[in-house]
Amino acid sequence: MPDEILVSILSLLPLKEAAATSILSRRWQYVWMSTMVLNFDANFDVGSNICRFGALKRKLRDLESGRYVNWVNRVVEQHRGPNIEEFSVCFQLNDRFTSSIDKWIQFAIEKGVTTLVLKFFSQLDSASLNFYAFPHKLLGLEKKCLYSYIPSLRPCGYKVGFQSLKVLHFQWVDVTDEVLEYFLSNCAVLERVTVYGTKSLVNLRVVRPSAALKHLAIGACLGLQGIEICEANLVSFKYDGSVINLLLTNVPLLVEVSISYISNPRAFIELFSSKLSCCLSQLEILMLKITRVDYNPKHVFPMLANLKHLELIVHADYRLALHHLTSFLKASPFLQRLVLKLDFIVSLEDIEKIKKAAKCPHHYLKVVEIVGYRARASAVDHILFLIKSATALEKIVIDPLRRWVYPYEPGSEELSDEAEAREHAVQLIKTKLPSTVEFVCL
Repeated sequence: MPDEILVSILSLLPLKEAAATSILSRRWQYVWMSTMVLNFDANFDVGSNICRFGALKRKLRDLESGRYVNWVNRVVEQHRGPNIEEFSVCFQLNDRFTSSIDKWIQFAIEKGVTTLVLKFFSQLDSASLNFYAFPHKLLGLEKKCLYSYIPSLRPCGYKVGFQSLKVLHFQWVDVTDEVLEYFLSNCAVLERVTVYGTKSLVNLRVVRPSAALKHLAIGACLGLQGIEICEANLVSFKYDGSVINLLLTNVPLLVEVSISYISNPRAFIELFSSKLSCCLSQLEILMLKITRVDYNPKHVFPMLANLKHLELIVHADYRLALHHLTSFLKASPFLQRLVLKLDFIVSLEDIEKIKKAAKCPHHYLKVVEIVGYRARASAVDHILFLIKSATALEKIVIDPLRRWVYPYEPGSEELSDEAEAREHAVQLIKTKLPSTVEFVCL
């Protein structure tokens, strides 16, 4: 069997398993060093592992981080193949490892990487603001500084550019406006960009980016003030963070939007009246967090004529929650799938009984998914309202997990609530469904 085929097979294996094949024979000894997928998976983004790592003493955490860096360094130094498809690292790393990380990125550039993932989880560190900063020199950019005019102090000797890059994912990597805009405008085949957790991104301009760019996700960028997207072929845009200036113009292909910064009624109205006004009629998927938005009967809701999938994080105990829901159903006449993620008031003493809303017949809604379900009256009220309103309902899914609240690992109390919720849903909700509606409890 030709080595090229063996390399393709090994590229399908986890990196450590691929390396283990070196003991099979002399021929296999070096084959793994040409693998095209370098995914340094330490299972660090698994919730239980993150919690255990965070509980370690600082000295032990530093030791484990050092071991991880040494592992990556060894593989990079031994790699023999001409190209790689993926270079992915995931661990708690910060600017202490800048020298090594710079070399990894330069290696990825030289190998024509197509997927670059840097997930550093720096928020677990007491020095969490000491992010690794993506170096300007690797892109042929120079930070403006006092001595930049002196040739000897300018970066040199680097192969510049990511000509083959299709997927870019930065998590807790510090990038500036200039760096990110370089990627968006100069990587001709770049399709998907995710930037989560950076402090130097201030005003992002995505103006006439590369035609290939289809998916952009920005979140938890501590200093971000605004995003401008203009004349772009984006299909999906997601933003998670504080309120910013958001401007979208001439985005004819945009069909999926996710916004989770809506913190007050004014921001909610502005979102629909101005910030998303250019694309509302074309949206097919919309995801919003409206837990802090009061229902305003005077607000004229815009028509979402093409919307097929709606996902809302809602305050289930809010007394006018069903009125909010009615507004969305009326504005989305062809909606087929509705996902409600339920947040609740912690103290039962503060709960007001939610007000009933007028029946709102909807003739296209087929699937309802209730995420974060709990054995609470308000949760039941939402489901019963939807059962009565959705005349074409085919399936209802109950999922008690609350991943947006506990992204890593829930505690024992939360696990107990989940078990109670499942039992409650089976005993109560299932019995109230028409026989034509499929019931699924996860």
